[in-house]
Amino acid sequence: MTTTRRTIVGIDLGTTYSLVGTVQGKAPLVLPNGLGELLTPSAVSVDDDGRLLVGAAARARAQTHPELTVLAFKRDMGTDRKYRLGGREMTPEELSALVLRELKADAEQALGVEIEEAVITVPAYFGDRQRQATRDAGRIAGLDVERIINEPTAAALAYGLHERDRELRAVVLDLGGGTFDVTVLEILEGVIEIQSSAGDSRLGGEDFADLVAADVERRIVEQHRLDGPLGRVARARVREASEQAKLRLSGADETTVVLPALDLGGGRSVDFSTALSRVDAEALWAPLLERVRAPILRALRDAGVRPDRVDEVLMVGGATRMPCVVRLAASLFGRMPHRRLPADEAVAMGAAVQAALKAGDEAVEDMVATDVAPFTLGIATSVLSGSRLVEGVFAPILERGTVIPASRVERFRTVEDGQRRILVEVYQGEHSLVRDNTKLGHYEVKDLPAAPAGEQAVDVRFTYDLNGILEVEMTVVETRQVDHLVLEQRPGRMSAADIEAARKRMRALKIHPRDTLPNRTALARAEALYPELRGPARDHLGAALASFRLALEEQEPARIEEQRGLLNRLLEMLRRG
Repeated sequence: MTTTRRTIVGIDLGTTYSLVGTVQGKAPLVLPNGLGELLTPSAVSVDDDGRLLVGAAARARAQTHPELTVLAFKRDMGTDRKYRLGGREMTPEELSALVLRELKADAEQALGVEIEEAVITVPAYFGDRQRQATRDAGRIAGLDVERIINEPTAAALAYGLHERDRELRAVVLDLGGGTFDVTVLEILEGVIEIQSSAGDSRLGGEDFADLVAADVERRIVEQHRLDGPLGRVARARVREASEQAKLRLSGADETTVVLPALDLGGGRSVDFSTALSRVDAEALWAPLLERVRAPILRALRDAGVRPDRVDEVLMVGGATRMPCVVRLAASLFGRMPHRRLPADEAVAMGAAVQAALKAGDEAVEDMVATDVAPFTLGIATSVLSGSRLVEGVFAPILERGTVIPASRVERFRTVEDGQRRILVEVYQGEHSLVRDNTKLGHYEVKDLPAAPAGEQAVDVRFTYDLNGILEVEMTVVETRQVDHLVLEQRPGRMSAADIEAARKRMRALKIHPRDTLPNRTALARAEALYPELRGPARDHLGAALASFRLALEEQEPARIEEQRGLLNRLLEMLRRG
């Protein structure tokens, strides 16, 4: 009797782009989506007919229909935020599930097998709520997500797969679209040991583009003496033009932001252009670069490693292509960082390696990866200072940098005579007062035997697993009564009923058919580019659009494919300028 090893994929669920990968042979491979592209935008939009679009077509519509498009919702995972999208209300988990479901379908099409399980990456600095929310999103999408892995750890796995025979200490700098992580690690004979992690879960390439967009809008408002900010569509065009300018400045000292026929409101339209130098942009970005610097120094301090003792600095994430980020890393470590793996694909490749490890793939059987807790975890306590009781003091139980999985226990005692209850409030953070940390939840231990203050005790045990999920156990020492934490009003942790309800809502949604997505994406990209052009270029694109629309009306597959190919080639040529 033979058994068939199940197929598990690795998914990089990103703020700006998402990818799915697997290990084939002895190498990780990022799988193409339905458009033949490796990067799937983490974007959801509503089409004119009320159908949902996910991916490239949705991102293109962010310029033309910003009110019907949602981007960067990963940043709100694990919160109570709701998004309005075409008359429906959706949570960040449901929006992420739509992206995950698209990646699942792409993997099934590429591999020819059904995918039921995935390893999903998260920023190392994601807290418990965000990790639970990521797992919930996977379940809504029909994926079993038993393993969540930190993004820089994933990148280290992909890198370590090719460096198994080396002994070295490395630092991974992962600056993606929405998050920044730093990880210090050692590689020794295929064992990747994470020594420390730090980061900023709300810092990424999107923030750099936002600052450029704010400056461009300021110039427009001042030049044309507007009384207020731009309208929503105009701001969306400014944002996209600023993103493209940011990308161009990675390879040029100066660029021009061009916005023809920009609607200023009140029936007023102007052709706007402004020069933007790399020096100007980096002056805008100075506060963000300081936010990049701080976690790097903290991670080195936590690991007890001097910068000159680091053998290699690995750059991961699309935003690390910016010269100012490269210079910052070089100045801190005294050497140029390198990018041996594709910056946008390294995390997905590492997720694929972790998926192969979980599936027992022989190609990675000699690899082992450890990880560490990115936050300190503890509870709120009261401390006697003389005769006065000081409340809200943070008592760490599991320190940041602890190798996981880990289990730690601390004993806490009553502070009042006859006290029958103890409120256990769980926090993550690094501050001495719990009010400055993040509350994860609480549980009230009841029915303690009455006794003088300090004579009743409760052991509080924190167990933190490889997925970054925290379990809390409380044991009354005298009675051996054991309670497990049930967190109340906890965003990002959905019940089984909530998951099933979300699945039903997703099944009821009108999703654009996958076989028409290449057509819809080509149309959306052309419609977004058309307002940016003028003269012959605009005329050529208009003619190509008209021919493609006519082919769609005639519904002749061969003709549609031919005209779509012509349109896509023209779009590529026009984007290159």
